[in-house]
Amino acid sequence: MAQALNDTIKRVTDRVRERSESSRGRYMERMRQAAAEGPRRAHLSCGNQAHAYAAMGQDQAKLATERSPNIGIVTAYNDMLSAHQPFEKYPDIIRNAARAAGGTAQVAGGVPAMCDGVTQGQVGMELSLFSRDVIALAAGVALSHNTFDSALYLGVCDKIVPGLVIAAGTFGYLPGIFIPAGPMPSGLPNDEKAKVRQKFAAGEVGRDELMKAEMASYHSPGTCTFYGTANSNQMLMEFMGLHLPGSSFVNPGTPLREALTVAGTERALEITQLGNDYRPVCDVLDEKAFVNGIVGLMATGGSTNLVLHLPAMARAAGVELRLEDFEDISSVTPLMAKVYPNGLADVNHFHAAGGLGFMIGELLKAGLLHEDVKTVAGDGLHLYTQEPKFADGRVVYGPGAGETQNDKILRPASDPFQPTGGLKQLEGNLGKGMMKTSAVAPERHVIEAKARVFHDQEDVKTAFKKGEFTEDTVVVVRFQGPSSNGMPELHSLTPTLAVLQDRGLKVALVTDGRMSGASGKVPSAIHVSPEAAKGGPLARVRDGDLLRVDAVSGRIDCLAEDFDQRDPVTADLSGNGHGVGRELFAAFRENVGLAEFGAGVVV
Repeated sequence: MAQALNDTIKRVTDRVRERSESSRGRYMERMRQAAAEGPRRAHLSCGNQAHAYAAMGQDQAKLATERSPNIGIVTAYNDMLSAHQPFEKYPDIIRNAARAAGGTAQVAGGVPAMCDGVTQGQVGMELSLFSRDVIALAAGVALSHNTFDSALYLGVCDKIVPGLVIAAGTFGYLPGIFIPAGPMPSGLPNDEKAKVRQKFAAGEVGRDELMKAEMASYHSPGTCTFYGTANSNQMLMEFMGLHLPGSSFVNPGTPLREALTVAGTERALEITQLGNDYRPVCDVLDEKAFVNGIVGLMATGGSTNLVLHLPAMARAAGVELRLEDFEDISSVTPLMAKVYPNGLADVNHFHAAGGLGFMIGELLKAGLLHEDVKTVAGDGLHLYTQEPKFADGRVVYGPGAGETQNDKILRPASDPFQPTGGLKQLEGNLGKGMMKTSAVAPERHVIEAKARVFHDQEDVKTAFKKGEFTEDTVVVVRFQGPSSNGMPELHSLTPTLAVLQDRGLKVALVTDGRMSGASGKVPSAIHVSPEAAKGGPLARVRDGDLLRVDAVSGRIDCLAEDFDQRDPVTADLSGNGHGVGRELFAAFRENVGLAEFGAGVVV
């Protein structure tokens, strides 16, 4: 039985609702007006419809003459991303399932999907964050054909799900369900892979050993098995009610995985205006859903990237989130999971230990989640404590795990790994930022040391190879914000800084850039805003300044007495605008918002 809602969760929800009253009201009015027009195809001319149905073969007559629901499939399929490769066959599965249930389905369009694992440490990473907005735009183009009664969104990884959620919110009068592909089976343990990376960074093993370890870890179709941004996205979709219950971490190529895709298709037909349970996305994506999502982020120790993505996603639905909302929710949410990089387990182990269903049940009992929400599965978050099984060729739901199956991976809310969440807001005379504390040893939560300032991550690696880091150091990598160069992830610095830390040095990173959701171990104050390119405080830091990074008190400060009187330095950013497509994103760099508000361009 759920307890009364926690006072802090209630207070934050009320604050978000009041802050969003005007924007949410305008948004919902637009959605109601759009919904009042009825099924979209009714407003197309005969010529419009003929074009839309020309390639639909056996479904052509049904689309033209019957009042049966039509699903638009927005797919992020490519086989550059192992997580998205299974989506290649999903349209056929969906079309067949829709046809059997009396409806139709069309691929409305594709959206780009970048693999951050391929672009990590490369110039292509400078397009990564902006790809979220491109995905939202591309999905908008796909759905602009105006022939769909609901949508299925096929996406998993880092920017893809947030971009699709922005589009789903913009087309919020349409029902929509997110369909995952699941994680690859467990390979080389993530901690073993990380050890080989550190040995390579230290020159102790060659590239052949590094390649062998990487290929043993990333070895098949499916999502990478560590708990980074991709798997944090999947958690988020369950906590926010946009997945079918229990669908996030079922492996590709299994009977249950395909049955869940069929079940999602059938449900997408049921929740249209032509069905008997109309559930537009706008009704799912309210302030309670976003608060639930933040609770899930904190309870699992999820990716720091979602602190950027959630405000942008929320704004598409008229909801305004702020960093203090994350901070306050983190202060009362127990960390219940230990999944790499926060622990040794991977997401397959987490799922086997009870997974999201167990966690949601525990958080509901603790009064830390809103139960009274609309979801794609029905009314009430309790539906997401159920576990899907494969029986007689279909998905059958039953009670989920009532207790953890492995308390080294997953613990009840009453006995967590730590009493507060995995992310911490930081604020001081260096600006506002955040740290993923769940992966950092407690004795490293406070670092006070002299600064070394860099304008490029490669210069950090060069200094390391020259043996220049011989004392405790706060590494400052600035001019890495969204308007500088697109705010790339600096995850390739992790092995280098981890080597210094393992040598006994106290090391921290401070940057207006990002770190990967897989980053951990080294205390990192990231997303520092305002960014250096906008004259933010990081532009006043000098080599040798004493900096204090304090995740206990939530402070990031320069202790130099004259710090506030200094003029900010500038950097020549002209080289950031050319090569590997960066020319195309000049308008994005010029118009992007601040990181603390989601670094959005289209929202």
